[in-house]
Amino acid sequence: MIKNYLELGQIVSTHGVKGEVRFDPWCDSPEFVKKFKTLYFDADGEKPVKVNSARPHGNIAILMLDGVTTVDEAKALRGTVLYMKRSDARLPRGSYFIQELIGCRVIDADNGKIYGEITDVIGTGANDVYCIKTASGEVLFPAVKEFIVSTDVEAGEVKVRPIKGIFSDED
Repeated sequence: MIKNYLELGQIVSTHGVKGEVRFDPWCDSPEFVKKFKTLYFDADGEKPVKVNSARPHGNIAILMLDGVTTVDEAKALRGTVLYMKRSDARLPRGSYFIQELIGCRVIDADNGKIYGEITDVIGTGANDVYCIKTASGEVLFPAVKEFIVSTDVEAGEVKVRPIKGIFSDED
């Protein structure tokens, strides 16, 4: 489900004494954060903040936000979630943000049966695993091209061709 503003990560601490913040990005890498000149303090995009600088630092990013010039101002932002404008991000074709997959219906590509809804995505290293809430409980579904027929986040649908027994006790 396409959203105009997506959670990018959270301010976790201060860095230095000039108002920089340590930012825990909820994306593939801190390098991704460098692409944004503006971030938002809210999910509606009504409270923008200019990013004066952003640089990776291990598994986090160090941000200098406009108007934040002291360590006390930076401390006051600890725990704050920052949002990105979806249209500011460029993803390769066939790539999606996890937040866009959550809430999508999982549908059998062959018979149209609705199995459930994606509630989470787990990164395993080898491949992602979709957590799907079904009528009979949660199913962990490997998100690999052999089983995923199509993904349409705008329509809120992921069409699958599951292996036998993954959604039921059948052999």
